[in-house]
Amino acid sequence: MSQAKQHWSRQQERGSILGIKILLWVYRVFGRRVLWVFLFPVVLFMCVTGRSAREASYQFFAKAHQISPSVPKPSFTVGLKHFCKFADSAFDKLDAWLGHITQQNITYNDDSTFKQLVEQGQGAIFIGSHLGNLEVCRALSQGKYQKPINVLVFTENAVKFNEVLQSVNQQVSVNLIQVTEMSPALAIMLKEKVDGGEMVVIVGDRTSVTQAGRVEYVPFLGQDAPFSQGPFILAALLECPVYWLFCLKESQGFHLVFEKVSDQLKLPRKQRKETLSALITAYAQRLEYYALQYPFQWFNFFDFWQKDDGSIRNNDK
Repeated sequence: MSQAKQHWSRQQERGSILGIKILLWVYRVFGRRVLWVFLFPVVLFMCVTGRSAREASYQFFAKAHQISPSVPKPSFTVGLKHFCKFADSAFDKLDAWLGHITQQNITYNDDSTFKQLVEQGQGAIFIGSHLGNLEVCRALSQGKYQKPINVLVFTENAVKFNEVLQSVNQQVSVNLIQVTEMSPALAIMLKEKVDGGEMVVIVGDRTSVTQAGRVEYVPFLGQDAPFSQGPFILAALLECPVYWLFCLKESQGFHLVFEKVSDQLKLPRKQRKETLSALITAYAQRLEYYALQYPFQWFNFFDFWQKDDGSIRNNDK
């Protein structure tokens, strides 16, 4: 029988900061191949003992395979590979911090998009996800673009992990902003940033940490899933260009996808709910499209389709 469902933010993140620092030291001294000698037993243990995450991986691959037979059927081997890809992505983040991922390692679906925003000194909001590795966007704040990027994160653990990474390179100009809810004060602060030509990155595939029910249920991999309204309302409040953003790892580097949504989102009062639902549906469709192409880069290890209500937030860890 499955364990009691929990909201994603209440699931205890396993591993310690000390363990991460040790692995980072091994990686920096010996490289990634030697690192995996130490890392694989850890990942295997996490996979064997991490029942809820393992079930979430199985659930995702089952739904994805049903829609696209090119996605492998769920199995223990597939799940273990999924865990390994997630672990490996942490060291892609380190490479991004160290400057090992540069413009030469990134291909674009449309290189002119970001370049045009920089040349015009225009800010924008990018709505990303936990598909792929948005950390690579740090490379955009270096080199030829030199564009300040603000990333909204929703858990303290994310901040702590990034503080560990930042200890290896203090020069990357990405500002992590920890938030618990979409407040007027947050919107005002971010509006000042985009008006000053800065970028804001927020994920659209996680429900609110503090408030249940502020979601739209839209189709994703054959079943309605809850998507938070917050990021999309925020995008409208900022009155700036809005883009979908996906950063996906390929054999020769990373593929960065910018897809323009609007020069400025508007949510008319009378059609607010319908407009918001259509917008979130469009996002979910693009997320599904890329998730089917890059299934092992789906890094939401919880029941993505669970109802977003108070019951899942009250379960003990």
